[in-house]
Amino acid sequence: MKWINIFLISLSIIVNSCTKNPLDVVPQNKKLPISFIRLDSIIRNSNKEEIKKFLFKIQIKHQEIIQYQLQYCLGIGSIIDSSTLNGIELFKKDPYISRLENVIQKNFSSLNEIQKKVKNGFLYLNYHFPESSLPQSIFFINSFFSSNVYVGEKDIAIGLERYLGPNEQVIKELPSKEFHSWIKNRMLRIYLERDVLSAWILTHLVKEDNEHFASQMIRWGKIHYFTEASFPAMEKELILRYTKEQFVWCEKNEKEIWKHLVKYNLLFSKNVRDISNFMNDAPFTSGLDKNSPDRVGQYLGWKIIHSFMKQHPKTPLKKLLKLPFNEIMKNYEQ
Repeated sequence: MKWINIFLISLSIIVNSCTKNPLDVVPQNKKLPISFIRLDSIIRNSNKEEIKKFLFKIQIKHQEIIQYQLQYCLGIGSIIDSSTLNGIELFKKDPYISRLENVIQKNFSSLNEIQKKVKNGFLYLNYHFPESSLPQSIFFINSFFSSNVYVGEKDIAIGLERYLGPNEQVIKELPSKEFHSWIKNRMLRIYLERDVLSAWILTHLVKEDNEHFASQMIRWGKIHYFTEASFPAMEKELILRYTKEQFVWCEKNEKEIWKHLVKYNLLFSKNVRDISNFMNDAPFTSGLDKNSPDRVGQYLGWKIIHSFMKQHPKTPLKKLLKLPFNEIMKNYEQ
């Protein structure tokens, strides 16, 4: 009986070591030097002189964010002078903007929980990539629907208005020509934290690879896998920015997706349209069933990464980052 018990214990250890989730880690409990700034509130609640004083104060350290907010999002120029300040006032007085700002304030009166989750995500990312850079400051802004998350060299800007949800009247009023229903339906609060980490990983960690379909697919797979490593307890559909139904569709059709890519010789295609159809945002994936979600090429890249890590669970993520696509793909198991 003694030997049987020893055998069972040993077998349990072996099984657990083989099945242990490589993302199930305990990051070092340390404070990350990331500051959060509510630029939207400062612009909304301050007069011209107060705004001018604040912008002058931060313009050297955060010039990139000021340029993005004032020039790109609001279209009023990035040089802080009287015309720019007047442009900000006109922006604030616009009836639609005024209502939009009120809805942002109502939905995001407190950002403590968001800040906590984002910091925790970067804590996990820093565990796996301790030498990689971290953002210095994260700005909450009204980007006037320019983008969800803007990533600069050292800072991040989050457009809060793009997380208000499709049921808000100010979102319903957006022109359908530019903002199709499928775009509005994805303006959900549940995606905010993963968007921040994913955007940073895409910009600062995983190098761009435009060689062909397969290399881009694995690049996106790495981006999603490292986002998952930042939020190991998050639902998988949220990691991929899917609904539950979209994720289930992909899980059920994984083999068919792979067969489609092989049948039509897409894996090594350099055709921009082929790549765009399977990687880019859209109502569905062109070439597949209209019930399919978009970006199934990204999904499959993520699944291939999972297949590789299942077979090589001790691979550090910083090593996975540098592995070429063919090394990762060669033992893909569906």
